[in-house]
Amino acid sequence: MPLPSEPVTLNAEQIAELSKKLASMRHDVNNNLSLIMAAVEILRRRPEAAARMLDSLAEQPHKIGKSIAEFSSELETTLRVTKP
Repeated sequence: MPLPSEPVTLNAEQIAELSKKLASMRHDVNNNLSLIMAAVEILRRRPEAAARMLDSLAEQPHKIGKSIAEFSSELETTLRVTKP
């Protein structure tokens, strides 16, 4: 990805907004990982629950990827990193 040719200066508001979005992404990813771990523990104790748990498990990687992509896009926009 092409980087800016000039230094990028962020004001306090932009830094605070990025920090808030980073915290939100961390929270979302941790929640999704917690759901995965909870499902694994349930499946260890009750393998017959697999059919019910599989849909929830299958959704989590997509949700994690979406949270990371959204934050990455915001960060790239703020830092003026352009896509080729």
